[in-house]
Amino acid sequence: MHAVVVRVNIGDSETAEQGLREQVVPRVSQAPGFVAGYWTRSDDGTNGLSMIVFNSEEDARRAAERIQGPDAMRPETVTLESVEVREVLANA
Repeated sequence: MHAVVVRVNIGDSETAEQGLREQVVPRVSQAPGFVAGYWTRSDDGTNGLSMIVFNSEEDARRAAERIQGPDAMRPETVTLESVEVREVLANA
């Protein structure tokens, strides 16, 4: 398995959370090879970190490309900081 790790900066946490629940999560969960996704926010609400797990490296790389692409669904108040694909070594 491989994971896409995404770091974002959040301008308005309420708007960002609404967009996450209504747009991002439903779309990502339908992606080919999707296994699980976890979206987190810092205590002060200014940044987020997500880990989205896929069955294969190929599926994870395709998802990473979509996340960085011009058609990526992100609330206006969220800016992308980084996206990387990592191999999942263990899970419980």
